[in-house]
Amino acid sequence: MFYVMVAVFVLGYVMIALEHPLRVNKSASALLLGVIMWTLFALCNPLALPEYSPAQTYLEANAGSSFIEWVTHVALVHHLGEIAEILFFLLGAMTIVELVDCHGGFSIITDRIKATRKVSLLWVISIITFFMSAVLDNLTTAIVMVALLRKLIGDRKDRWIFGGMIIIAANAGGAWSPIGDVTTIMLWIGGKISAVSIMQAVFLPSLASLIVPLGILSFTVKGEAARPEKNDEHRRVELKAWERNLVFFMGIGLLLFVPVFKTITHLPPYLGVLGGLSLLWIATEVMNIRRPESDAGRLSVAAMLHRIDVPSILFFLGILVAVAAMQTCGQLMALSMGLDTIPLQEPGKYYLITVIMGMLSSVIDNVPLVAGAMGMYSFPIDHYFWEFTAYAAGVGGSILIIGSAAGVAVMGMEKIDFIWYLKRISLLALAGYLAGCGVFMLEQMLR
Repeated sequence: MFYVMVAVFVLGYVMIALEHPLRVNKSASALLLGVIMWTLFALCNPLALPEYSPAQTYLEANAGSSFIEWVTHVALVHHLGEIAEILFFLLGAMTIVELVDCHGGFSIITDRIKATRKVSLLWVISIITFFMSAVLDNLTTAIVMVALLRKLIGDRKDRWIFGGMIIIAANAGGAWSPIGDVTTIMLWIGGKISAVSIMQAVFLPSLASLIVPLGILSFTVKGEAARPEKNDEHRRVELKAWERNLVFFMGIGLLLFVPVFKTITHLPPYLGVLGGLSLLWIATEVMNIRRPESDAGRLSVAAMLHRIDVPSILFFLGILVAVAAMQTCGQLMALSMGLDTIPLQEPGKYYLITVIMGMLSSVIDNVPLVAGAMGMYSFPIDHYFWEFTAYAAGVGGSILIIGSAAGVAVMGMEKIDFIWYLKRISLLALAGYLAGCGVFMLEQMLR
């Protein structure tokens, strides 16, 4: 059953990749994959599990409990709790962005972006995303930037190219900041890296991972970018300048406050996002209280919830549930232990392990990969392995569109096809990733 689960996982990914030829929605495939993976795990013989798997470790420590009881009441509930944090964060952030958008708040930025050539606009959008991701996080930044993108570019295929660069830029920007990506947060809180050291060590590699694909695309993207027609239903509601400004600055300010909230309270980020959503919700309700009921309804949070792409959230749920099954059964730990047997000397061995781990993070969620590495190795704080892991796990997720939270969010918002991304963006992301790896290794040689 151990290897059957791996085969089913691969088959599920193939179905997701072939969404359009099969005419089966990727969210349905992902949910089915998650259910089947846990069903197989529940039906397997616990005595056949590897001795290093979390399931076997728990059963040895709690000999009186049944395997099924452990699956349902401990493992699955534990993973669902972690997954729910991500999903509620995604839901809250997307709702805040939709509120700002429907009140015309993003016009404050779009009206100031005068670039009309696609190349110039591509660089502007990518650089803004890169630095914003370091302050917010890659998921929130991707959501905000796609909302901006919709105001700047009307053609859908052009938006897909820009959306691909937003994914690359968001993941690259999040990798060099201690609060920019969930894996860097894990390493930071776990005492593996310090804030100043990670910024010094990973900034240039992350920048290289962005500049390389940007430079390549600059030779292929031609012409002018046509702005979309303002025909959204919410545009019919007349808004004053102070109302647009209030919602924009309040919404962006509340998103920026989330990392501060986490640092001060040590509570999970989704609580900060939900708290920010509730404050913005109250503010907009009060602001629109004198409007006609029909106008207020179009500007309400209830209307925003209808605009959010729920299938993408369910897709994320299915993928994370499936990966959690492999993490619990021990396949991911087996993968990490297999990488550790590479017959090379330090530092070449750990460079290669980290490069491979980064590429794997485009297929398997980077959180369990990094968690496995943290459990296996005991390098001191700010060791090059931890810094390189932060870069690789963050940037490597851009190679496939479903390899990162930012990619899944953009995929859902813009309905980007998996195969299209694989053909048009994946090689660019891989080139940038490998270039950043080279820059990191060069930095270490010059130290």
